[in-house]
Amino acid sequence: MDPQFVLAAGFYVVFVLSTILHEAAHAWAALRLGDDTAFRAGQVSLDPIPHITREPIGMVVLPILTLSFIGWPLGFASAPYDPVWADRYPRRAGWMALAGPGANLLLFLFAAVGLRWGLASGLFQPPEALGLYSVVETSGTAVGRSLAIFLSLVFVQNLLLLLFNLIPVAPLDGSAAAALILPPKAFGSYSRLMSQPGMSIIGLVLAWSLFDRLFVPAYREAIQLVYAGLQ
Repeated sequence: MDPQFVLAAGFYVVFVLSTILHEAAHAWAALRLGDDTAFRAGQVSLDPIPHITREPIGMVVLPILTLSFIGWPLGFASAPYDPVWADRYPRRAGWMALAGPGANLLLFLFAAVGLRWGLASGLFQPPEALGLYSVVETSGTAVGRSLAIFLSLVFVQNLLLLLFNLIPVAPLDGSAAAALILPPKAFGSYSRLMSQPGMSIIGLVLAWSLFDRLFVPAYREAIQLVYAGLQ
């Protein structure tokens, strides 16, 4: 089987896994905080079906197309919520918004611990060149190589999702999470601005224009986290 196809398939699986955990965390947090909209839609679940059924373009079509053409899966998903509840309890909605990136943070840390363990134990070694598929490498068995690739992909994908979704512009999670740091009156004005027609498109363009400036230094620091103190 073509190794590039196997890598691409692995990247898509990691994208789906990371995105489902992100959305399920939103849905679970909303349920705990008083909004059962996503729960009734079946999204407090790690079952991919309700998430893919809700956003088939963002979960299947777009990531496969972008993976084929640019080597990186780009997509989107969403968990439904009650806007009346969010307007009434903006801080609760802010915590709900943070739950998704929080899930990505946990996956990122899981991968970082796994990578450090593999390096410390001698299972993994530094690659000749760092890349999306190769935070580490191994000259061991096929299982060891698969584990190195899987942890590398989880590490990079979840760092990306964590940082991108925290940018405080609509329609990203950071725009709702701003309720946790802004005074109520300031957040009300900000929220009205973010809800204006066209702001979601403007926000996404702005987020993509800023993302390299956020991701590259964060990735360098994350690599230091993996390799710190190891020869």
